[in-house]
This record gives sequence, structure tokens and C-alpha cells, in this order.
Amino acid sequence: MTTFIFDVLKDLQNSNTNFSNITFILPSKRAGLFLKHQLSQLTKQTIFAPSIISIETFVEELSELRKIGNTELLFEFYNTYNQITKESEKDTFDVFSKWAQILLQDFNEIDRYLIPQNNIFNYLSAIKEIEYNHWSLEEDQSDLIKKYLAFWNKLGSYYSHFTESLLRKKRGYQGLIYREAVENLESYIQNNTGKKHIFLGFNALNTAEETIFQELLQNDLAKIYWDIDHVFFNNPKHDAALFTRQHRANWLYFKKHPFNWITNNYSKEKNISVFGIPKNIGQAKYIGSLLNILKDKNPALKNTAVVLGDENLLIPTLNSLPNDIEALNITMGFPLKSIPLASLFELLFHVHKTYSKSFYHRDVVNIVSHQFISVLFNDNASKIIETIDDNNLVYLTVERLKGIAPNASEIIDLLFSNWDCVDKVLENCLQLILYIKAYLDSNKASNLLSLEYLFRFNELFNELVRLNSEYNHIKDNASLYGIYKELLTSETLDFQGEPLQGLQVMGMLESRVLDFETVIISGVNEGILPAGKSNNSFIPFDVKVENKLPTYKEKDAVYTYHFYRLLQRAKNIYILYNTEADVLTGGEKSRFITQLELDQTHQIKHTIITPYVPVVNSHLNIVEKNNDLIQILKTVAEKGFSPSSLTNYIRNPIDFYYQKVLKIREFDEVEETVAANTLGTVVHNTLEDFYKPFKGSILSIDSIQNLKGKIPETVMHHFTNVYKEGDVKTGKNLIIFEIAKRYVSNFLDLEIQDLKAGNQIKIIAIESNNMAQIDIAELDFPVKLTGTVDRVDERNGVTRIIDYKTGKVEQTDVEVVNWKEITSDYKKYSKSFQVLSYAYMMQLLGSIKLPVEAGIISFKNLNGGFLKFAKKDKTGSHAKKDTLITQETLDNFSTELKQLIIEICNKEIPFTEKEV
Repeated sequence: MTTFIFDVLKDLQNSNTNFSNITFILPSKRAGLFLKHQLSQLTKQTIFAPSIISIETFVEELSELRKIGNTELLFEFYNTYNQITKESEKDTFDVFSKWAQILLQDFNEIDRYLIPQNNIFNYLSAIKEIEYNHWSLEEDQSDLIKKYLAFWNKLGSYYSHFTESLLRKKRGYQGLIYREAVENLESYIQNNTGKKHIFLGFNALNTAEETIFQELLQNDLAKIYWDIDHVFFNNPKHDAALFTRQHRANWLYFKKHPFNWITNNYSKEKNISVFGIPKNIGQAKYIGSLLNILKDKNPALKNTAVVLGDENLLIPTLNSLPNDIEALNITMGFPLKSIPLASLFELLFHVHKTYSKSFYHRDVVNIVSHQFISVLFNDNASKIIETIDDNNLVYLTVERLKGIAPNASEIIDLLFSNWDCVDKVLENCLQLILYIKAYLDSNKASNLLSLEYLFRFNELFNELVRLNSEYNHIKDNASLYGIYKELLTSETLDFQGEPLQGLQVMGMLESRVLDFETVIISGVNEGILPAGKSNNSFIPFDVKVENKLPTYKEKDAVYTYHFYRLLQRAKNIYILYNTEADVLTGGEKSRFITQLELDQTHQIKHTIITPYVPVVNSHLNIVEKNNDLIQILKTVAEKGFSPSSLTNYIRNPIDFYYQKVLKIREFDEVEETVAANTLGTVVHNTLEDFYKPFKGSILSIDSIQNLKGKIPETVMHHFTNVYKEGDVKTGKNLIIFEIAKRYVSNFLDLEIQDLKAGNQIKIIAIESNNMAQIDIAELDFPVKLTGTVDRVDERNGVTRIIDYKTGKVEQTDVEVVNWKEITSDYKKYSKSFQVLSYAYMMQLLGSIKLPVEAGIISFKNLNGGFLKFAKKDKTGSHAKKDTLITQETLDNFSTELKQLIIEICNKEIPFTEKEV
């Protein structure tokens, strides 16, 4: 295929142009590399290479100004702002930077389009005065209105002072450079009468560019080549040729000279396929699939480009490329904000955004476990994390961290101390980079990429140091973080590649002037291609139209041109768009696709791609029992089955397998809010402390009454033991602490009420640990039952086995109708199973004499009193209940219990997961 660049060079060669004396001016630097390559293929003899520069470089040379970066421009502008604005009306640098960037963009546009500055600023000020008079009928203006109108009145002063300051330093932003270039144009023409300029591949031009181009053309110092197809040019409604039609109609030069070129490439046969794909990741994955198919016919993927409409697709696209691509060139830079090191500084700025002497445990864990920091801590990182979990530390001080890891004091200071001053923050960040570099240097060969990351961040922080020392505008961490984010967004890590070979991955703007045989364009959605309406400007739409400044309509036309120019010479075109609604984009395909389908120049194949979703048949886990597993179960049986482990098996056998066989326990993490089990433990332990001294004694009203004064101290003591260093003095935890005290107090009130009613209560045992052996003839190994009973007492001569529950329990939860169901229905009978297990154990041990009562005291249902286990003869409210546990009761229970244990230990019955 022939390219636009090659056609231009061929035309110049045919007109006997001496390439060595030419200055080629292109829209981008990248196009210059392709031009130089194609020139080498065209010429047969050795020549001096022509000068090949971008329009930005040419205009900068013409203006004799040096371009200033966007961030430094903001600092320069703040100097102007400080000098013009009254001290009482000044914004902080952080607030200023939010609106100043928009104003700087407006200054840039005004200058690029050579708008008389005073005219537009006076016009804007007058508009705001009219608006005020329209919506405010008050004679006296408020301070807010006065400041508002004063701001608009000062725009001209801001501009004049700012640009004069920059010009004195021979520096400028893009628009100012363009304006100065036009000012110097006459002098340049006089001093370069023998120089020939070739402009090629331009489309939308600002007023300054139009002036420069036309003056050079009129003085016979230049030649210009457009790249537009007649299909677009001859259609007055097609935006792809909006600007070239205007140039052809408005430039005096084209009244007498030919318009080069209107080509005829778009109408040639093309294979155009449009794919609607759900989500951005889906597009990235499909790009990989397309390239795999294309590689079969074109293994080197020569003349193939992947153009990303949405540049956020770069990383997922790179991860989706086939592994065996021979050559790859990525024109787009890898954004620094996507580099792993960026997350570290994000964490540090987040932690230190406000000064604090203590740090939230999750922030500490995130920092010390970060991939670039954990290596500096060695084993101290895991030690810190374990100490946080073990001691339930919600907040930590620097001193506590040093106490945990004294060997890492220096790095702890660097990460957590002295972040209250901007200079110290920057010093800490640079010092941290040096620490990481020293570690990475120890194994340089395998850490080259990480060292490259580190180098770019070192440059970034050094730039922040330079800006702050030169301008001294950053006064706090919030301002520093804002500027850091600004720099981070604009900085990239450039890839190394071969731009003239293999697959090319680029953004839409990088495709200017370049032609490819096969093109894959992704992200062709409304709001992306084209970008659509955006009003990031202080200048209203109608004022822009009046002054011939570009609006969103012109910006959309720019992208229309780039899109269709990519299609002009391409033969195979694959257009991808997202079919799903994503945050701010509506999942609507771009108007470009609709336009392609409607113009009927080419047959468009439109396909909706749905990702292959394998059918995953969900199945319940089944664990077969082998000899090793049986051996483990024998060990468990010998140590003793607890009622809770057996009810766990009833609920779901696979959970029993995980916990008792594999010994897997839940991950312990910091308990910021007191958990239900912690509350239960505290209440249990408090009652144990209170009642253990009464073991073997008959309770009296006075003895219980005396306990009430000890509640706050005892509850706090047990919270400290269980909740470790967690805070129970504020927030939800304070409420839970008060609930614990209330539970204990209410229980004691219930006890006093029972005693006042004339009942006699004698404490037999508190927190009684029991272990009893069960005789099971079917098993040839010992089986034990173990468990701790919260309380055993004797009330009016009847022995009671009591289990405390801080949760809600109703009487129906401790009633049994059918014995067979007690080992199968967890939800209905787990509480009954538990209290009967305690009674059965104690009966085997001879600790009790039948009949007895067993049941639950629920702290959330204290009005229910002692909820006794009951055997009902049938369901319904009139069923007969037997609340005394007799030998017959325990015989029936033991039969079911033994069958359950036999099932657990039966090699032929696997652990089968239940649907919970």
C-alpha cells in the first residue's frame, strides 16, 4: 500500500525538489520518523537529510520563547495572582489551583486564536454585570457579589501581568508562543528568503497557524499538502472535511494555486467490521483474539495498528496481546499513576493528609505490607501485623510501632514521623526512594523495571522540591498532594520499541499523518470518540462562537477527521465499542459507526460479541474417608467431641471436616467493633467471677445485691482481657460495653426477683468442665464427650443445668417432638441437642441425679426466664410437655447421639456438604 507521506515525497521528487534544503513541518514528532524512513526508501543516492520538525517546535523557534510546563505555569500564575489580589481576598494555593487551570486554558485559547485580549475580557466583565443586575434587585451588593464581579474585572489585569512576566523570562505557554510567533513572522520571512517549508497532514488550524501558513505560502516560502478524501470534501455536511473546506474557501492563496490534495482512497474496497462488546476489558480481550487471527496471514503484523480511543485501555490491551508477537511498538506512555510505586505514595499522603499522633491499623498494615516497603522491614513487617491482630490494636503510635519492631526504627520514622511540614514530606519521600533503591541495587539484574519506576518518581519529587524552593507556594500537605497528583497524571514512563516494525499500539492523536493497512480501533463510543460536550471554560458558548473560538462542535470535527483519515487507505478495519453502561458513558455506540452504516459507501459487518461463559455446574463438596482420615477422627474422638462440634456437623458436615480434621480456623483480624462472640465471652466471664465464690452455697438477696456494684469494674476487666487494646470508651463499642453491663445487671435483678419470690437456689458448679467416655459397641476405639457447662444449680430441690446465651432464644427452640430429628435439623434442635449433651455427660460422670432440668437463659429474652428443655408428645399449643429429664429422656437422646458419632466415624459415609 502507498501512504500519504510516500505520495507527498514522490510528488516533491517529481518536481525536482532538493530534499536537503527543505524543512518538513508535521503535526507530530512521530510522523517525522516515518517520513525519514520513507525518504530513505525513495531516494537512490546519498543526500543530507532534510530538517524534519513538528509544528510545536517550529512555532517555538519562531517565537524565540521556551515552553513552560503546565505545573510550573500554575506556580508562575500564582505569583501574578498574589501581586494583584488584596491579602484579605487571596485564595490558598490549593483553592487557587482548582480554578486557575481553567483560566489558563482560556488564556491559551485566546492567544492561539489571536483574539484581542481586552475586547474579550471587557466583554466577559460586562456580561457578568448584566447577569447581576438581572438576578439581584438589591441596591447594595453583598461582599460575595462584590468579590464575584471583581474577579471578572481583574481577568484583563491577570492576563497582562502574567504574560508580561513570562515574556521577560523568555518563556511562554503554547498560546503565548503562537502569538509571539506571529509577531516575529515578518522578521523571519525577511531572514529566510531561500528556505522552503513543506507543511503536510494538517487539518484543524488555529488562527495563529493559519496566519503563519498563509504568510509563508504567499511569500513562496512554503508548500502545503492536505490529506482529505473527495467523499468527505464534496459532502458539505460531513465534519471530516469541515476545516479543509473552510481553508479552501477562505485562503486567498488557493484562489490562484492548486489545493493539494483531495484524494480518492476511501471509496476503494475495504473490509469493515464493527463489534459491540460488553465492557472495556471485553474489548481488550477481543483485540488479542483478533490479532491471533491476523497473525495467521501476517505473522509479523506488518502495517497493523491498534488505536485506542480510550487510553485507559492500554494496560488491559497489553495484557491481552498474543505472547508470540515478534515486534511491538507502543507510542503511548505508561502513566505513572498506574505504576505500583504510585500506590505507596498515595497511601502515605492519605495517612498524613491531616496531622495525627496515631495511625489507623489498616493504613499501617497497607503500608508495611506494600511490596516496596515490606522488603525494607524484613521479618518486622509480619511481626507488626501479627501484633496488631493479636492485641486488637485499632490505632498505633510511632512509639508503639518502634516497640514492636525496634530493629526497624529508622524506616518507621521515615514512614510515620515528621510529615507535618512540606519540606520534610518531600525530604522523606526522596529518602524513602533512596532506601528502596539500595535494596533493589542488591539484585539489579532482576529489578531493572522497578529501578526505572523509582527513577521516574525520583525525578517527580525533585521537580516538586525545585518548584517549592523557587516559588514557595506550597504551604500544606493538601496543596502538595494536589500538585503531586497533577504531575503524576501528566507524567509517563516511555516504552522502548521499534516504531517502523511490527504491531503499533497508539492513541488517536498519535495516528496523525500515518497510514496502516490493518487498523483496530477500540472505544468507539459516544463520549469517547467523539468526546462530546465539555464546558471546562470561563468563556460562555455564545462568546466563543462570537469570537471564533473552538467549541465542542469543532473539537468533535477534529476527531471525526482523525477517525475517517485512519479509514482512508486501510483495507481491513475493525471497530470495537462497549455495549454496556459504564459510570459516565452510556454504552451508546459512536455516531461515527451510525454514519458509516448510513453512508453505504461500504458494506459494514456488525456483530455483537458475547463472551464465552462456561457452564459451571455447582456441586456440593464430598470428601471420601480414607484410613488416614479415620485415624484423625479416632484422635478427635479420644480427645472428645464437644456439643458445638457435633451441632456443627449436623449443620454442615463439611464445616466439621474443615475445623476438626483439617484444623482450619477463621482468620483473626482486628475487631474494630466488639463482635457478638466477644460480648458473649465478657458476659460469661463476668458471671463466672461473680458466682464462683458461691459454689456449694445457697444464694441470698444481699449477696447478689452486693455484686451489682462490681459490674462496671468486672466487665471492663474482662473487656480488657478479651478485646485486648481495643477501645470501648467511644462510639459503638461504648454502647456495647453498656449493653454488657446491662445484661449482667438485668440477670442479677432476675436472680433477686426469684429469691424474693421465696425460691431457694444453691450453686453446685460454675463453668464446669466435663469429659465422659461413651460406650459405642460398633466402634473399636474410645469415644469421649466433652464440654463446659456454664452453671449447675439446685432450685427448690430440683437440679438445673443452665447454658447462657447472649443471643435471642425462645422456648420453642428447646423443645423436641421427634427424637430422630434432633441430629438432623440444626436450626430447630441445636439448642436442645446442646443442653441434653451436658445432662448426658454429667449423668455418665455421676455429677447429677435424675430427674433434672436443663435449659437456657437468654440475655435478649430474660423475661422468658429459665427456658427449660421439654419433650412434647405432638406439635401445637395444647401439646403435653415434659420438662423433667429422666433416664428415658437420656436413653432416647443417647441412641441418636451414638448414631451421629457412628456416622461421623463410618469410613463408608463421606463428609457431604449441605446446601445452607
